[in-house]
Amino acid sequence: MTTPSLSSPAPKFTLRRAVPGDAGAAADVLLRSRAAALPTVAWPRSDGEVRDYFRDVVVPHRETWVAEASDGGGIVGVMVLAGAEISQLYLLPDRRGCGLGDLFVALAKERGPGGLSLWTFQVNKPAHRFYERHGFVAVEHTDGSGNEEREPDVRYVWRP
Repeated sequence: MTTPSLSSPAPKFTLRRAVPGDAGAAADVLLRSRAAALPTVAWPRSDGEVRDYFRDVVVPHRETWVAEASDGGGIVGVMVLAGAEISQLYLLPDRRGCGLGDLFVALAKERGPGGLSLWTFQVNKPAHRFYERHGFVAVEHTDGSGNEEREPDVRYVWRP
């Protein structure tokens, strides 16, 4: 499935299902995004373990979508859906603010028309603003004891 590109003068993107050869680039998007957006979070997995997980589990067994930039930038975003949950949504830092996240959320809503949920860390205030702008509502805050990072998080829900 290909989603239409942005109509603004900003770079255009194509969203498509990931294939095995995308796993390394998709993992790199996650790693670079996390490093830029969440420098205070202690990550329990090494970069190599994350890359292995994307190669062996995420891309072959999860509904994984990537965004390719038409300007030759390669894969610049990744979203992983787990049923009605957005389990991961990451963009390269230099691709934030140009509508790419909006395209991913629109796709997620199309794939989950009955509603969606997601978790994000409490320290990730830009993510809170982004999801709230898209109609998600915070429904639960935790102390982080339920995630492997042990970082306080918040669960968001979107209902049509």
